[in-house]
Amino acid sequence: MLCVLSKPLPSSLLRWQMSKEILRSMHTTALCEAARKGTREKARKKKVKVEVKKVGFIPHNQRDKKIDLQRQNKHVDDSWKQIPTDNCYVRKYYRWVVYTVAEAIQCHRETHHPSIYNEPNAPLMVDVELNMQAEKSTKYVENFQRMAVVPHKFDHGEERRILVFAKGNDEIEKARQAGGTLVGGVELIKNITEGELLLADYRYVIAHTNILPELVALRGLLKRKFPNPKSETLGINLSQMITRFADGISYTANKDEHQQDYGLISTCVGTLNMDTQHLEENLSFLLKDIDTMRPKREGRFITRVLLRSPPSPEVLKIDPYVYVPELYTKSDSRKSTVQGKPEEDNENDEDIAEKKVASN
Repeated sequence: MLCVLSKPLPSSLLRWQMSKEILRSMHTTALCEAARKGTREKARKKKVKVEVKKVGFIPHNQRDKKIDLQRQNKHVDDSWKQIPTDNCYVRKYYRWVVYTVAEAIQCHRETHHPSIYNEPNAPLMVDVELNMQAEKSTKYVENFQRMAVVPHKFDHGEERRILVFAKGNDEIEKARQAGGTLVGGVELIKNITEGELLLADYRYVIAHTNILPELVALRGLLKRKFPNPKSETLGINLSQMITRFADGISYTANKDEHQQDYGLISTCVGTLNMDTQHLEENLSFLLKDIDTMRPKREGRFITRVLLRSPPSPEVLKIDPYVYVPELYTKSDSRKSTVQGKPEEDNENDEDIAEKKVASN
């Protein structure tokens, strides 16, 4: 761009010959600020809208397929591993050592000695692993909660308040002697309906069958606590039911969220300061009670039983099939019934033949 001067140049400047360099200095030119190669192309790509691909409906049982492949099977099968031949070995490369109940209890007592953990009265916990598959391969056993009767009492560390309903002075007196927290009849039902008594203060509700018609008025308030024969909270023998809920072992079987065929029960069977035989008997009664929930299918229901005693992290495996049957087979029961029929038929045929001979 040429610069135009408003005044004439002085005579001193006219003496100089205007060279190309001077002329260039008197002009101002714009710089060439061209963008780098590919800049405009990148800008165009940014302006293009990214199309969001719509994903169709995916069934719930197929959404976590990739995640399920990464999850480890919780049913531990170490039968393919070697049996350890030494008392010092890397545990993950060998089978779990199977202890007797007496040996496992003794091991926990050693770790809870005053010189180590100093917890001689620590609880003895049991973890029971279950195969929750039902009779059909696509169905599973529902979560269940039960109360197992044990022959030897111990401190559960929880307060169990029991509300008992019954008619008749004899039944009420028996319930009080058995250990019922609050025992009453029709008057007790009226107090609850009028709001004078809170049901939330009582963990278990037990009733005699003779008061069931009057107890129906509390069905809406009791909800799941309403007595019924299935939960063994409704019956004739009140003292037996109260003893079950006051001194029994409460346990719950829960299925795994991601592996429906795996269930776990964690509960306490006693304390380490109890007699070893008493602890073993409590464990036996617990396993037998769990086995009553076994589905009618072939194979195992109780897959593994572990004994532990906090605060120690040590977990010891025991053999549960000493106390409950390992397998349930339909074929065995069928064979026994089928084999029994020919014997009866043979006996009948022999009797008929003898009668024919006698008649002749």
